[in-house]
Amino acid sequence: MSDTPHTPLDNPPDTPPTSPADSTLELRSTVAGDGSVTLAVHRADVAAPAPDEVVVRVEAAPINPSDLGMLFAGADMASATGVASPSDESLPAVRAMIPTGTAGLEGRLDTAMPTGNEGGGTVVATGDSDDARALAGKVVGFLSGNAYAEYRTIKVSSCLAMNDGTDPEDAAACFVNPLTALGMVETMLDEGHRGLLHTVGASNLGLMLNRICLADGVPLVNIVRRAEHVELLRGEGAEHVVDSSAESFVSDLTDALRATGATIAFDAIGGGDLASVILSRMEKVASEGDQFSRYGSSTHKQVYVYGGLDRSPTILNRNFGMAWSVGGWLLTPFLMKVGPEAAERLRRRVADEITTTFASSYGMRLSLTDAVDPEQARRYARMATGDKALITPHAADA
Repeated sequence: MSDTPHTPLDNPPDTPPTSPADSTLELRSTVAGDGSVTLAVHRADVAAPAPDEVVVRVEAAPINPSDLGMLFAGADMASATGVASPSDESLPAVRAMIPTGTAGLEGRLDTAMPTGNEGGGTVVATGDSDDARALAGKVVGFLSGNAYAEYRTIKVSSCLAMNDGTDPEDAAACFVNPLTALGMVETMLDEGHRGLLHTVGASNLGLMLNRICLADGVPLVNIVRRAEHVELLRGEGAEHVVDSSAESFVSDLTDALRATGATIAFDAIGGGDLASVILSRMEKVASEGDQFSRYGSSTHKQVYVYGGLDRSPTILNRNFGMAWSVGGWLLTPFLMKVGPEAAERLRRRVADEITTTFASSYGMRLSLTDAVDPEQARRYARMATGDKALITPHAADA
């Protein structure tokens, strides 16, 4: 452990510091050369905070779709079995086989990688900088890449201080989904579009995006995959909800695009021909009333793929003219592009609206041990709408 001075919450500044926790249980994922991946409970030291760091008692950390790649590396979860942790046979783990092998994973072979993009908790010790001390005792959300743990030492710059009275569970999901939803609207405005489409409207992120668009007057088309999700979004005030499982999907989508003028889409599905269908329907609406051109309409149509719920190839049937683009969209590059001032503006909106606009819901709560139970792992790896998992590292202490 580091000898860097820090200020625990229960000691006055002139008292020799003692770490609030010498060790932590955490989740680590290891890909082996035989094509297996093991997610295990490990025990590790808690680093004392540097001047610009704090120690957070992690109360909650969500499992987002973006976490699954690090957790299981594309493994077939039907093959999941319970094993002992490679670092300590008294601790549990789950192992599964990666059907595509280890191609593209060479950089993480035989390395126990930390997991968990974000979390929430209470600051229990601080470094000696003013910014760190200002967080003493505060509930914070944080972005770290290693959130699935009992305690974490975090840079102050990676923390978002929540307003007084905020529950750590609410703070746990204050980065990935809220800032992604806000980033979608910012991207739409920056690129000159006047309405947008989202392909997983009933997800936690989708519900946040719907609330943002209602509050900000942004036309939004929500695509869902089940009839009950249509009703869910209608109940949340959404006007344009399209069920991709309905026989009338294509015509319903066309009508919604006509009503909203949406020409930019954010797609969490990725695989299959959904992006192609969206572009073709945008082109249909854009070309209505125009004189025929073999190059299609001049209206630019954009689809950003930001997820991979379907890992099959993305299929494009070129029936949408020439004014189009398909690309990837990620939160971190977006935040770097808009700069620190705009990013801070978005962060503060999240903190102010964390229990309203940016409220999250969960279908299961898991201890660290639960998270490596094969049955539970198979369940949360499905990423079913309404069944999102929240890891609560101190659940066993309650």
